[in-house]
This record gives sequence, structure tokens and C-alpha cells, in this order.
Amino acid sequence: MILSFIVTLFPFFFLIILFGGGALFRRKNINMDGSPPIDKWPFYLSKYSIVIIWAAMVLQCWNLNLSPIQAPALLKSVALFLWFSGFSLLYIGRFGMGTSFRIGSPKESTSLKTNGLFKFSRNPMYIGVYATILASVLYTLNPIVLFIGIFIVVVHHKIILSEEHYLLNVFGKDYRDYCNLVRRYL
Repeated sequence: MILSFIVTLFPFFFLIILFGGGALFRRKNINMDGSPPIDKWPFYLSKYSIVIIWAAMVLQCWNLNLSPIQAPALLKSVALFLWFSGFSLLYIGRFGMGTSFRIGSPKESTSLKTNGLFKFSRNPMYIGVYATILASVLYTLNPIVLFIGIFIVVVHHKIILSEEHYLLNVFGKDYRDYCNLVRRYL
């Protein structure tokens, strides 16, 4: 019961921080909602599908079985490790971005973040999302969760490639030098 509660709190508070942060940004005349770097339909569908994946994990933790196959204890342990690790990356990455954080490409100037987690990966928040997706797939063993997860990862990789192109255009040599030092994922 306590574990289920903790598993539930991680996405719940992250979404509060995400949307509450958007409200705080608007008060400072900052638009957290950037422009979709790829076609709007897959961009928004993939972003909102993450919540479905997280909900599947939470429901499974509360023993609302989503699959006729139950994951063995070791697989559940691995999934929980990925869940907590992924959300740690999401929280640290979100706070590390500060006012440069956007959902999509910024509509105004921002700064290039290369410190904190961004010293080790150009996309630590995406790695966090991928870890939570994998955790949900392993914990639920639900084929629908798997297919939605694959869709999200494929679309987010395309988003990353488009964002890299945008960052190269905006930050030029600074971003190119950063790319030469830090890998896209790990």
C-alpha cells in the first residue's frame, strides 16, 4: 500500500510542477508552451500519451490488473528502480532547466543549459521519460502499454532531432561544441 502510494505521488507531483510551473511562467510573461518542433498531431498525442502510460503503472501498482500475465517479483523490482530513476531525472532536469524549460521549441530567447545533468546527457529528461515508459511496460506486461510506449519513444526521438536542429540554428558554435562533448542520450 505504501509503495503504491509512493509510485502514485511521483507522476502526480511532476504534473503539478509541470502545469503549476506553466502558470508561474505566465505570470512572468513567459510562454512555457513552445511551438511543436514536428507536426502537431504526433507531438501532442505523444506528450499526452505519457500520462496514459504513467496511469497504467499506477493502476497496476494498486492491483488493478491490466494484463492476464503478472510480472515476476524481480521484473517488478527492476521496473520500480527504472520508475524512480526516471522520475529523478525528470525532476532534476526540469528544475535544472529553470526558465528555459519549454514544451516544444521556445517562442522567445532562452539560454543553453549545459550544467547539472546536462553535462552527462543532452536529453536527461527524455531519458527519464523513456525509463518511466520501460518501467510501465515491465511492470504491467500489457501489450497496449508496450505499443503506446513504442509510439512515444519513436515520436520523441523525432522531436529530439528537430530540437537539435533548432538549437544549432539558435546557439550555433556553442551548441555544436556542446554536442561534441556530450552525447544525445548517454
